[in-house]
Amino acid sequence: MTSPRRKTKSRKGEERARLLAALANPVPPGGTGPRVMQIPGNLLALDPADYRCSLLAVQLADEWVEYVAATEIGPQAKNYKHAVDHLCRYVDKVLGEQAEGASLADPGLFDTLVQWELSLPEEYVDGSTRPGLLASSVRGLVIRRDDHAERTVAADLARLARGPALLGSGDKTERDEFTRKEKIALVRNAWTSAHATRKRIENSWALAGQGRHPDQGSWTSIADLLWGLTHEEVTAEDIRRRVPLSREWPLELVEFTVGPGRMPNPTTARMQLARRLFASLYPTALDLHAFRVLLMDATGHASEEVTGFGEQDVEFLPKGVRLTLLKNRARRLRHRAFRDQKPSEDPAPDVEDDGGQLTVNWPRREASEVVRQLMDLTARARAKAPHVTDTLFVNVAVRPDHTVVFDRWTAKGRAQFRHWLDAMGITVKGDPHIGRMRKSTKVEKAIVTEGRIDAAADDHTEETFAGHYAQGTTLRIMSGRTIATAQQHWFDQALDRVDGPTVVTDTEDIDQGLLEDSGLSPEEAESIMTGQLDMGVSHCKNPYQSPYSRPGELCSVAPLRCLECRNAWILPTNLPQLLLFQLHLERLRVLLTPQAFDRLWGQSWVNLESVLDDRTPEELAQAHKHIDAGEAHLDLPLAAHTEFDA
Repeated sequence: MTSPRRKTKSRKGEERARLLAALANPVPPGGTGPRVMQIPGNLLALDPADYRCSLLAVQLADEWVEYVAATEIGPQAKNYKHAVDHLCRYVDKVLGEQAEGASLADPGLFDTLVQWELSLPEEYVDGSTRPGLLASSVRGLVIRRDDHAERTVAADLARLARGPALLGSGDKTERDEFTRKEKIALVRNAWTSAHATRKRIENSWALAGQGRHPDQGSWTSIADLLWGLTHEEVTAEDIRRRVPLSREWPLELVEFTVGPGRMPNPTTARMQLARRLFASLYPTALDLHAFRVLLMDATGHASEEVTGFGEQDVEFLPKGVRLTLLKNRARRLRHRAFRDQKPSEDPAPDVEDDGGQLTVNWPRREASEVVRQLMDLTARARAKAPHVTDTLFVNVAVRPDHTVVFDRWTAKGRAQFRHWLDAMGITVKGDPHIGRMRKSTKVEKAIVTEGRIDAAADDHTEETFAGHYAQGTTLRIMSGRTIATAQQHWFDQALDRVDGPTVVTDTEDIDQGLLEDSGLSPEEAESIMTGQLDMGVSHCKNPYQSPYSRPGELCSVAPLRCLECRNAWILPTNLPQLLLFQLHLERLRVLLTPQAFDRLWGQSWVNLESVLDDRTPEELAQAHKHIDAGEAHLDLPLAAHTEFDA
């Protein structure tokens, strides 16, 4: 009797075989049958027969197949499949039996498409990007179909697809870069993992050289089993059929399979053994994460680029390596040379915000060494997969049906990046996504280039850098410090230039001692007391150090700018001249526009009003008596009586 689990596995195998057959014999456009495509690590299928609106499904599925084939968008193909599936299920539900006639050539489908698009946010959390993605995917397929003259699309539907989106794009939280501590741990553990993998494989091949055929030796001998696999005399199926049950295994084989202190599951022991044996001879998907981390760190390029070059794309130089890198999303092919660092040279830095100070440390990185080790490590696996030429990342996998597959590396299932982090004992805050490694290298480049976006964005647009990579914590801290420093600089400059006069408000007699106590030197105090430094509306402690003239030259703007000058000292005896200057400014306020007056005299007017407000009514009345008696005069330069409103 077949167990339910085996029955399920059998059905999965049959389904996969059916899809592979359909992939080998694709359905022509408009034909009947499932549309199947293969993307790295996955088979995608869309069968119009699964829907009542099969005609609509055929039209969209054909566009989907052609679009993915033309653009080679890879994993993003799933988004279009899910969008078509979601729309067709909605049309079936809303139109019922009428769905059988649904077609992109029918203008009556307009309301249904609008209702479907508007209903998408109801299935997702607020701010989700998924509704906008599904809607834009369907619109893209409709537009593509409308672009073909021989394929009919109703005018209303075409206008809807090309018109403004009914949904927003949603809120997308940008991932932050790894901290310096996390990044150091990643790189250090990646080297540890790479060395451990190489040692494991070398030791296993050496052990295989000591074995013999299991028929002549033993089916429970590790050396004999490895010998059989390396000489292709033994298969994974042979291990399933001929290796004894796990209860008969020697301790060495048990510990080899599941580790010390553990016992294998009798039903899965031989599958575990087969996977462990192949993992001893060839790199696994989990092993190759280390090399992706090291290449991203050494080159600064994205994950898809460092895992997307083959042996023909590598050229070793006397002092480095030149790689041909392809960025699928941007469809950009680049040839980049990475020079090895001499011991005295400083490669790209790691950055740390340590106690409020930004420090830079300089690790040693050589892209050529990483590439050499990767090529050596995967050489045997790549020889088993001659169909894979566009990547060095090739690994072995033993499927549940005991089929051994050598194919391009895909990080899925139990071999994702987060699983490698767990295996290496690395803890990171936030999302365990490899894209954060890329952001870390972009931060370093921005620091090395002193914040020049055009230099930091040398492998994408400046808009992409500003909108995606410049959001990291380190760059925000640096930007904040830069802005704060600049603001403080200009604020200090403003205070240094427009600090205003010093006002002595004592109503008692002013003597030299009082002025010295207020901050003047004895010489400056004596000159002010004797009237040698009287500039008209104030006294000046040093007219040869004016902020408005070159050092050593006599101030050229007194008395017009004295009320804005830090050198000015206003005594009670200056009050009549201040009142006369107030009358002068009031006349200018009438002659000039408010904007011009504020630009030319605004600061003086504010400072003057502040000084006069501190005077008592008795003092002001006494000053007016001096003016009326002709005892006070205001001497202004001739230019002060002519103003141009420019």
